[in-house]
Amino acid sequence: MTTDGSQYCDDPTLAAINGKLESAVVVPGLHIVSTPIGNLADISLRALATLRASDLIICEDTRVTAKIKSVFAITTPLLCYNDHNAPKTLPRIMDFLKNGKTISLVSDAGTPTISDPGYKLVNSAIQERIFVTSVPGASAMLAALPASGLPTDKFLFIGFLPVKKMAKQNFLSDLKEFKATLIFYESARRLSSTVQTMADILAPRSAVIARELTKKYEEFIRGDLSALALKTTEQIERKGEFVILVGPPQSESQPNKDAVDQMLLEALSDKTLRDAVNIVVKETGAKRKDVYLRALNLQEKAGNKG
Repeated sequence: MTTDGSQYCDDPTLAAINGKLESAVVVPGLHIVSTPIGNLADISLRALATLRASDLIICEDTRVTAKIKSVFAITTPLLCYNDHNAPKTLPRIMDFLKNGKTISLVSDAGTPTISDPGYKLVNSAIQERIFVTSVPGASAMLAALPASGLPTDKFLFIGFLPVKKMAKQNFLSDLKEFKATLIFYESARRLSSTVQTMADILAPRSAVIARELTKKYEEFIRGDLSALALKTTEQIERKGEFVILVGPPQSESQPNKDAVDQMLLEALSDKTLRDAVNIVVKETGAKRKDVYLRALNLQEKAGNKG
């Protein structure tokens, strides 16, 4: 086996492609295996090969992982591991690993340790110099980001915000100047209050709420934060978990003064001063006061020329 795990990657993957999942060779150690976030067809061949070849599957909820076992005819036994039972369960898992067992770590959905338990287990294995590798696959944040339409060159994954209102406000205030797309997870119960708090602190910004990702009723709800804050109380079905994506501060992409003037001139050609200002503010995110003063200046210049 090479230190970069290349031999490990080849064996189970090729066996899976050739239809020989049961005979896949998987190196003993801890395998962090991504599972579907909704659509079971998203599971990878390598994930199936690894789960079937493992001696044990560590999961958050045995009832959830049992469904995957049933659908894909996996017979590997399950062991529940979470933050509550970790003090008792972690030593047991480590004993298995030290004795050369092959263990897969999965979460209820998506990539383990990403807003899910498992961090302590992974680090314990690393400290004991046990082989640790990742079987990549589904992730809610990476499913949402490319389809959001927001900038993808720089992004920051936050996960779940603090529950208490003041802590949430302080956390978001610290992110105001971060020039990247921000990605959050949120539950249905707290969705409305969280988006409203985001609008109060971060707006004006473009944002997207993604729900039911990879499922039949997948939906991307796009707009500015203030508009989405209203929609969360009126139009979004309140169940499941949501991904909230917030674009970078709009000031970074505001047009220069010449561009604003050109937009105002075009709008003023057939609209009132008020309507022209509203249009330019909406399209650019510029401050209303600044746009209004520039519009007055343009009208004054046009009057003098006349």
